[in-house]
Amino acid sequence: MASEIVKFTNWLIHPEELICSILYLLRHSPPDEKVHKMNNTGNMTSCYNFLEQTSRSFATVIQELHPKIRDDDMTINDVFKTELLVDFHTYLYEIGWCFNESGPNEKDAPLLVSFSVVIDEFLKIDVVYQKVIADIAKQMGAGMAKYIKKRVNTVEDYNEYCYFVAGLVGIGLSKIFYASGLEGIVSYFSTQLFYIQLIQTISNIIIITLIDVLDNRRFWPTEIWSKHVNYISNLVEDKNIVKGTQCLNEMCLNALNHIPDVIEYLALIRDPTVFKFCAIPQVMAIATITACANNSVVLQENVKIRKGEAIRLIYEASDLNSCQKVFVRYLDTMLTNINKSKTDPNYDNLVRTITTLRKNINARTRYNIIDYTTRTTVALSFFATIIYFILSLISR
Repeated sequence: MASEIVKFTNWLIHPEELICSILYLLRHSPPDEKVHKMNNTGNMTSCYNFLEQTSRSFATVIQELHPKIRDDDMTINDVFKTELLVDFHTYLYEIGWCFNESGPNEKDAPLLVSFSVVIDEFLKIDVVYQKVIADIAKQMGAGMAKYIKKRVNTVEDYNEYCYFVAGLVGIGLSKIFYASGLEGIVSYFSTQLFYIQLIQTISNIIIITLIDVLDNRRFWPTEIWSKHVNYISNLVEDKNIVKGTQCLNEMCLNALNHIPDVIEYLALIRDPTVFKFCAIPQVMAIATITACANNSVVLQENVKIRKGEAIRLIYEASDLNSCQKVFVRYLDTMLTNINKSKTDPNYDNLVRTITTLRKNINARTRYNIIDYTTRTTVALSFFATIIYFILSLISR
């Protein structure tokens, strides 16, 4: 009951999210998705189920695509894990292969136990797509194996790690988009192509640092956190709340440097389904980074974007201009948050970076009269409409 009251209160405080949620439900219709899923049987149905179990949010993003192109287990021995990662791309062609040695609490274990159904479907897709997927899996596996033992010490290490676990996904997706004919040669060879996945992973690394520290995983570069504390575990200690927050802000500053490339890549995409697929993670990422900026709570508990906020972001990620409005909105919020901590050693850099990003993105964004409507006006209009309908029903 308490959770329902909290949800209802959130809707009242953020009426624009409720409106977007209603509009999303009324207007949203992924390309042939319902028909496509209804026609799926057997292994493909299982693949969709595993996708939703593994990552519900990413499943939503994938289902925005045209049908034509549709965390570590810490209990596994490092040597064995390295072998699995390096050889994983070969298992894609090994009919019947599966993995039954996951830890007892590994949430993705059901997928690995039944991975043979994924292999069966993989072997049915166009050979061109198979080659792209296998090649990216090979590069990712080798890169992730490298960082089983190697620590993320420098910012360069951090960028390389993020490239292996996310940037390569962006490159692979761009190759698939090009091979499918949905996107042109320009986006295929764009130097910004790997940023479509990179910034989302960076934002996730920032927001789940508490979980990573408690699980003895370390993805924040030593080059950054060692400026603030002696050991990375010190970041989440109550006595280091100020230092931890300043370190958090520096991580956010690092993430902001990738935004120009994200915007440039999105500007190259022409297919609307591919655009939404690429844009949704980007608006989620800027929302996540904003939620982390100067927010010490991130170091004390798991911080998440509100469900209503997420739906609003999905609804707004429809075209480049709308996405740019989202970035401007969150950069404004981020600047407000950062201005509360003027003693932060990176305060000037943060303000300068945020202000420059906002100015550059805003200069290429078109606005209409609705964009200048305040939240109060939206709320009053919305509730006035509800009251009108209620009174109309009563008077009948």
